[in-house]
Amino acid sequence: MTASTDFIPLSLCVLTVSDSRTPDNDSSGDYLAGALAAAGHRLAGRDLLPDDRYRLRARVSQWIADDAVDGILVTGGTGFTGRDSTPEALRPLLDKEMDGFGELFRAISFGEIGTSTLQSRAFAGLANGTFLFALPGSTSACRTGWEKIIQAQLDARTQPCNLANLKPRLRE
Repeated sequence: MTASTDFIPLSLCVLTVSDSRTPDNDSSGDYLAGALAAAGHRLAGRDLLPDDRYRLRARVSQWIADDAVDGILVTGGTGFTGRDSTPEALRPLLDKEMDGFGELFRAISFGEIGTSTLQSRAFAGLANGTFLFALPGSTSACRTGWEKIIQAQLDARTQPCNLANLKPRLRE
């Protein structure tokens, strides 16, 4: 499928996973919400939850079940500490995993943070026709993920192909 000549705004949700951040100091969630709006997309929902796999699954499941939500950007909970549970919480919800996202994110991150990128368990996939991107909790990691990967793939004008143009065919 080729790129469109017109921008197609998507409805995206932002979820911050953190035991320490609050709405007042959620710089990563603020960055993602601002970046998607600046790109022309709509913020369909936003939440901040502690590292609790069942609460994460419940919230993301609500968004996945909502036909008005095109995608979900998750920040946090992708590391190796005992409380980091985003991959374990959300991967079971995916119909398809987008292996290339995590691989590309870590390859790009290597140029920025070196071998520390080994600690990233960033991933992406598709659930019920909804894109899900899980990024580390740092604002710089969110910036890397958005600016170097996600933004272009959610823009229908990106050549030679993009995820936005696939949206109508995801539930075939």
